[in-house]
This record gives sequence, structure tokens and C-alpha cells, in this order.
Amino acid sequence: MEPDVRSRTPIATGGAGAGGGVRPAGGGRGFRVEPDDRPGGPQRGFRAPPPEDPAPAATGAGPARDTGSSPTTPPPTSARWRWASLAAVLVVAMGLIAVLGFRAGATSTQQPSAGPAASPTATTTATTLAVADVYTRIAPSVVLITTSKGSLGSGTVVTATGTVLTANHVVSGGGAVTVVFSDGTRAPATVATTDPSSDIATLTPQKLPEVVVPATLGGGVRVGADVVAVGNPLGLRDSTTAGVVSGLDRTEKTDAGRISGLIQFDAAVNPGSSGGPLLDAQGSVVGVVVSIADPGGDDAFAGIGFAVPIAAAVGGGSGDGPGGGPQI
Repeated sequence: MEPDVRSRTPIATGGAGAGGGVRPAGGGRGFRVEPDDRPGGPQRGFRAPPPEDPAPAATGAGPARDTGSSPTTPPPTSARWRWASLAAVLVVAMGLIAVLGFRAGATSTQQPSAGPAASPTATTTATTLAVADVYTRIAPSVVLITTSKGSLGSGTVVTATGTVLTANHVVSGGGAVTVVFSDGTRAPATVATTDPSSDIATLTPQKLPEVVVPATLGGGVRVGADVVAVGNPLGLRDSTTAGVVSGLDRTEKTDAGRISGLIQFDAAVNPGSSGGPLLDAQGSVVGVVVSIADPGGDDAFAGIGFAVPIAAAVGGGSGDGPGGGPQI
């Protein structure tokens, strides 16, 4: 059967060869056309040989295909890699836990056993107030004291019946005594008790304000504790200063003799402050201001003030011990 060459267009021009096909002129390379011997095929004529399988382009997505004859081992699947990685991480983590646990155990065996915890004291558990709050708490209880002899001082209401605690030297000069309460109420007062050895006196006003606010009496103090002094220095009503306890059990010489067991403090006080309260950071009265150090003899504050501890002032003992003495 003769191949039907009229149904195909030649790939290249040139004469027909004896081989029954068409090749490019000049012996150049091209496709060799072979007759299509398929019986009953859909088309007749020449067919091109199947193209060679091109080598895949090298990409970064995976390894290059091996064109050799020997087979290659396929790479492990991603699932196998994941399981292997997870196992490695678990092994490393268990090793670290074992090492750290060993070190922690070794450290804990070398540490001494903890001793009993220190019991909290009243000083650490009590609520500390700001100076302004201390003043607000004590202000209704502070009074101004004057005498007809020109003496000026301060005092503190310490009972619900209006008893006033003050310094003895404020009223010891004689003359009529007047008490002015925080609300402006003025009342004559009588000297109820005196104790020159501790420079403490109490007054009984003849008239009381509508609301009587007695102060809260505190206990002992310690060196370095915050304190607030309130009084009427130089006649300046309800002046407030703050400082710390500088020392305890001090002895001071006064006109009435030597007074021992005093609290030394550095809150500013001046003439007119005598008899006023010295308060702790909880707003409780811990002392009665009685004197200042006056090395220059000019009645000027030199940074050292003295107060009688409240326990001694109310007759409950001497020194800076706890309060709780008998009510005045």
C-alpha cells in the first residue's frame, strides 16, 4: 500500500529520498517522518515519532530527578519527618527535666530549714495615717489655754466629761484660766490636779461645747517612729508639725526641777505648744509636750523637744511604757 503523501505538508523542502520519507535539505537534522501503518486509523499518512520526555527543570521544591538507570531511595515522607522530630523534642525535654530536678533536689537539701516566722507587732499591723489625717482626728480635742497672768499654752480633751490634760507650768503662775475649744466655745476652767514633778496638770472647764470629742490615748513609742505635734505655738491656733522620736528616757531640767523618762522628738514646737499632744502615726496621744532645748536662752526651737509619756501623764507609771493607766 502506497502512503498518501498528499495529505501532509512537508516539514522542510527537498527531494524525495529512497527511504520513503522526507528529510530537510542539506542533511540537516529534523523529524523523520514514518508511514502510518495503523489499519483503520483515524488518519492516514506520515506520523511524527513521539517526543522525547524532557528532563524536569531544576527547582527549589525538591531534589533533581536522577536520569541514571539505578533506582534511588525515595525521601521520607513529611509525616515520618514530623514523628521523628516530635520524638527528638520529647527526648530532649525529658532530659532537661531530669537534670533540673536533680539540681533542685541537691539545692534544697543544702538549705537550712526555715525557722518560725516572726510574730507581727502592733507597730507593723496598725494602720499608718498621713499627717493630715492625724491632724483631722485630733483637732476637735485640742484646746487653747490662756491665763489672766498672760500665760499661753495648749491642752487636750481626754474624757467625755471634758477634762483637759496640759502642762503644769502653763497654769502654775496663778490667775484665771480660760479654755477655748476647737468650735470656738470659751469657758472658764479650774485647775483640778497638778503634779510639778512631771509638769502635768488637769483642768475642769465650767462649760462644754455641744459635742465633746475626747482624744484616743496610745501606748509606748520607739526611736525613729513618726510623731505629730499639735498646739498653739506663739498663739497660732492648731498648728501642726511632724517629725520622729529622736530618743527615749531623756532627763530635762525645768523650773520645777529635773524631769526624767521624757520622749525626745524633733517635730517643731515653740512657746505656746506646751501642754499640747504628741501623737503617733495612728493618731493616738503618746505624750504631752512640756519643754524644748534652749541652748541660746532665747526660747527658740533648736530641733529638740521633750514630752511626758502619756502613761506617766495620766498616772499609769513613768517612762515610755504602754498606756492603760487610770482614766483622768
